[in-house]
Amino acid sequence: MTKVMNTRQLTKKQTALVDTIVARGCTIAKAAEEAGYSKGESGRVTATKTMKLPHVQQYLMQRMNEEFGLSATLAAGTVRRLAMGAKSEYVQLEASKDLLDRAGYKPIDRSQVQVAGDIRVSIDLG
Repeated sequence: MTKVMNTRQLTKKQTALVDTIVARGCTIAKAAEEAGYSKGESGRVTATKTMKLPHVQQYLMQRMNEEFGLSATLAAGTVRRLAMGAKSEYVQLEASKDLLDRAGYKPIDRSQVQVAGDIRVSIDLG
């Protein structure tokens, strides 16, 4: 399990609550029940208050970053596969552009603004 960089440690229930929400994407009420909080309204209320605690919020953000990192490799593989072998040339083009953009090869923005003439602003407050 991942360590939380905070002086206050999470309880087993708090850890289970966050892990359940991140892994399953379920409601707080469902996650509270699975994490061992009391059933019904009181468990949901307690879990909601728990999720607002700073050290729990920090752990939630840490777990979400880990989850997104893992999912990003799968997503990159999907985009790469589409760029190489999608049946639609349009899908291949869009996937290829996305890969190039993420690699830092974004096309130059061609918008150009030209101002000609002399602009003067006079404000008389008297």
